[in-house]
Amino acid sequence: MAAAGHSPDSQLSQTRHRAALVAGWDIAPGSAVLELGCGQGDMTAVLAEAAGPGGRVVAVDVAEPSYGTPVTLGESAARLAAGPLGPRIDFRFGTDVLDPAVDFPEGAFDHVVLAHCSWYFASPGQLRDTLARVRPWARRLWFTEWDLTPRSGDQLAHLLAVLIQGQVEAADPRGRGNVRTPFSREALLRLLPETGWSADGGGPADTGELQDGDWEIGACLDLAGTPESLAHLPEALRQLVLSQVDVLRAVAEPRGNRALPAYVVTAR
Repeated sequence: MAAAGHSPDSQLSQTRHRAALVAGWDIAPGSAVLELGCGQGDMTAVLAEAAGPGGRVVAVDVAEPSYGTPVTLGESAARLAAGPLGPRIDFRFGTDVLDPAVDFPEGAFDHVVLAHCSWYFASPGQLRDTLARVRPWARRLWFTEWDLTPRSGDQLAHLLAVLIQGQVEAADPRGRGNVRTPFSREALLRLLPETGWSADGGGPADTGELQDGDWEIGACLDLAGTPESLAHLPEALRQLVLSQVDVLRAVAEPRGNRALPAYVVTAR
């Protein structure tokens, strides 16, 4: 992964987390996989390894290749494309599966994967429409996301950072924060039947090694520290957000904040 040159330990832990997820999924060699919200390809690489030389991964993201820092999506994709997994991967950036021009034959994929990407959707409605759109294209759904229910007190800072960003976005959805639409596992389970999917399994996912708590706290404090980012909020909500930011500053550690738990839901 291209990001390994900037933070090798973080990249290794992120890859290990995704490898552990895929090890529990039934993705056999030769599988065709559609990955939504592929980002820089952390999960893409693991899926391509599982699919084997005879498989393929179509990795889709609405962001353009120039998006991302310190490594852009395009730079990361180019690194993967140049390696041994490259022939198995088809990156498609700037692609929205809700665009009628984007289409695949019925049953084109054995699996569709959404891994730690659903909180970046603009709204629950957009996620619902996306899940319904891909339903005819794949037999199985593998879904993993952060869990809004903390297991211990040292995960509260990550939770607060996520909820603050969600409130700012809900008031005016312009994508200012890193997280846009945080929702619970229970909300996802209520949504699936509306989209033609039937949940048939799942459980917790270990996040003990991950740095996302620190990353989201940093993103939240950066957001709150930019006056224009909160200027659009109604005054009562702005004051509520600022008070929550005060609490976040008080409870967050300078670094090493424990990430929230995560969960897996499987459906067919």
